[in-house]
Amino acid sequence: MPAARKCPICGKPPVEAFKPFCSKRCADVDLNRWLTGSYVIPARDDEPPIDDGNLIPGYDEDDNI
Repeated sequence: MPAARKCPICGKPPVEAFKPFCSKRCADVDLNRWLTGSYVIPARDDEPPIDDGNLIPGYDEDDNI
């Protein structure tokens, strides 16, 4: 049987209404961390840019200036 997950912010048991958090406060703390950039998805600077081509035929981004 897997161990019960705890609130990722404070470690208390989660409450169904705020799962995976234990309270609205912890959910808001987590949201604030995302919105202020505390959480980031790592990327490598040496990755080449993805060239997906123009998704809209005939569209030139420079025409938007």
